Amino acid sequence: MPWLRLFGPLADVAGTRRDEVSGATVDEVLASARARYGPAFAEMLQVCKVWVNGVPTAPGLVLDDDDEVALLPPVSGG
Repeated sequence: MPWLRLFGPLADVAGTRRDEVSGATVDEVLASARARYGPAFAEMLQVCKVWVNGVPTAPGLVLDDDDEVALLPPVSGG
């Protein structure tokens, strides 16, 4: 199964920073994560960037078992 890497408030809502999540594509992994972590997670996910193995990705990308899907929430600063 691919790995899901969570940062910032997504990790807080999910209660973990890294988890194995089932899915053959990026879309399927995100659907599994929404189901596992609930509505607050799903809402935050709408504004996140999605990267696979350190590279921005497309939703239909087919994943290997050792791939890492990272969810990056927007950041603010000054």
